[in-house]
Amino acid sequence: MRIMVTGGAGYIGSVVTEELLQRGDAVVVYDNLHKGHRDAVVEGAAFVEGDLLDTALLRDTFSQHGVEAVVHMAADSLVGESVKAPAKYYRNNVIGSLNLLDVMHDLGVRHLVFSSTAAVYGEPERQPIEETAPTQPTNPYGETKLAFERALRWYDAAHGIRFVSLRYFNAAGATERCGERHAPETHLIPLVLQAASGHLPEVLVFGDDYPTPDGTCVRDYIHVVDLAQAHVLALRALVQGHPSAIYNLGCGGKGYSVKQVIDCARRVTGRDIRVRVSERRPGDPAVLIASSARITHELGWRPQHQRLEAILESAWRWMQRPGHGAEAGLGNAPH
Repeated sequence: MRIMVTGGAGYIGSVVTEELLQRGDAVVVYDNLHKGHRDAVVEGAAFVEGDLLDTALLRDTFSQHGVEAVVHMAADSLVGESVKAPAKYYRNNVIGSLNLLDVMHDLGVRHLVFSSTAAVYGEPERQPIEETAPTQPTNPYGETKLAFERALRWYDAAHGIRFVSLRYFNAAGATERCGERHAPETHLIPLVLQAASGHLPEVLVFGDDYPTPDGTCVRDYIHVVDLAQAHVLALRALVQGHPSAIYNLGCGGKGYSVKQVIDCARRVTGRDIRVRVSERRPGDPAVLIASSARITHELGWRPQHQRLEAILESAWRWMQRPGHGAEAGLGNAPH
């Protein structure tokens, strides 16, 4: 198939592109490089530097590359920033995404896999979170993702654009080529590994008095390869006639605490990692983990890299490669 990956110059999008190319698909990456990196575009994929708000360029890209399906990864995704700049998130995550749907409708493209977020649930009362849980996002990031999910349902009803929306929390790990790099970095695992490498003096732990076994927050972590394979699996299901659906992606229902991640990183790297406990961050729930039972039952998704050690080992190995290094988290290496 000929597939567009929006946001394919980003961390997860680049691995999705890898997976699609490996199965023989033709891929065009469409990315404005605001958060992505040109050197992250996987060899073998076509690249168009463009914004979803640029209707003319978007339409031209669909036509020139004969796009038959879309994996939609492009979005702004920082919770704190979304609270301070909600207009930016509505413009990019909702208006830009609706523009994408309109071009798809006009050109007869009928299959889309959407990279959503478990942040649409807000602070659920039950763990692990199931797809039937109420959607009550607590920030504009989650709200804009949910708004587009709702639009997808109506575009399906009106125009026959079928979709799979995938809700998940924390992607982590790396492939041989693609690893995690953000500026600024806010994700726990790369921050912990930067501390192990000496590029950060310490890791901040925001609260150690939560009602969890060791007092630190518990979260989902999914290997980025397993996550990418879920997107590819969802696209294949749509092409084979699967109806539109929403699925959670989680790590098996238990999650890992901040302390467990740090202790595991010490074992994997063989390095000391200094820790400083700080105050809790407002709005941080004690536990956030998602159930993957539905996608396992309906599509057969079975992640192969769920062990925390495997996730950390792959990320650490990627950071040690020449040209990647610990500076990967500082903006100087392929993403």
